[in-house]
Amino acid sequence: QVQLVESGGGLVQAGGSLRLSCAASGSIVSINAMGWYRQAPGKRRELVAAVTNEGNTNYTDSVKGRFTIARDNAKHTVYLQMDSLKPEDTAVYYCYAEARAYFGRISDARNFATWGPGTQVTVSS
Repeated sequence: QVQLVESGGGLVQAGGSLRLSCAASGSIVSINAMGWYRQAPGKRRELVAAVTNEGNTNYTDSVKGRFTIARDNAKHTVYLQMDSLKPEDTAVYYCYAEARAYFGRISDARNFATWGPGTQVTVSS
């Protein structure tokens, strides 16, 4: 079992910044990848940014140059630094993690995909 705890969402003025954090916990053997999705009203859920175990990062085109994803491997935590925020960034942001974890015995470890509960980011005009 893997659990995700999100923080850092809130209300910010256009042009401002927010920093989202997501910490993974549980019987984790290793983290394969962590990242953030978002879903705005009337929009489809989309991948915002992700970082792999090797440190490779991926961003959707609309946030390149404005958002930065980083990972603290020791803390199993991923951060999303969001700068130059725009009203169109308003959405519920969901952390996700792909981790190798186990229930009971470590010999039963397998990959899990886990979602956080979501944190609201609102950017005012």
